[in-house]
Amino acid sequence: MKATYIRVSTLEQNTDRQTTDTNGLIFTDKVSGAILFEERPAGKKLLQSITDGTITELEVHSIDRLGRNTIDILTTIQKITSLGCNVISKKEGLSMMIDGKENPMAKLMIGILSTLSEFELQRIKERQTEGIAAAKIKGTYKTNSRPSGTTETTEQFLSKKKVQNIIKFLKQNHSIRAAAKLSGASVSLVQKVQKLSN
Repeated sequence: MKATYIRVSTLEQNTDRQTTDTNGLIFTDKVSGAILFEERPAGKKLLQSITDGTITELEVHSIDRLGRNTIDILTTIQKITSLGCNVISKKEGLSMMIDGKENPMAKLMIGILSTLSEFELQRIKERQTEGIAAAKIKGTYKTNSRPSGTTETTEQFLSKKKVQNIIKFLKQNHSIRAAAKLSGASVSLVQKVQKLSN
């Protein structure tokens, strides 16, 4: 059976761009690409379905949906293909297996593309750090006005029902992972809430 894996970084982001084919099962994560694939809620379920033999073909919009870290991307692809499941990246036009055998050219291309993806993320972070430093010198830098990855203020973010639920569990001294499980949220969201609510 075919499956499509979708990942966006924030809860507010739209997934439509990544879902052109609705055949088969769809697994969606709303988490940072920095989180290991096997630690993502939908990623875990997908790996289990591949291990069970339910899923034999996995399609992603682009290879960076699997991760931002080169090693994580390559490890994830290796793990999936070793279970007999083909990984297809639509944007790059790559298929990791041909006639049930590993495609060496696709493996080479994936290595290059994932390295470029990681490099670009590092450049974005460097530009962001430079921009913050320049804003601090000018006295125009404001901290904590908006949670990262959103267009809302911290107050708007913290007033959301789901966020309030997370805060409740954190105040009851639950661990970050426990609070995430109890509230049905990702660990990264709970970490963000903890940081902003302290």
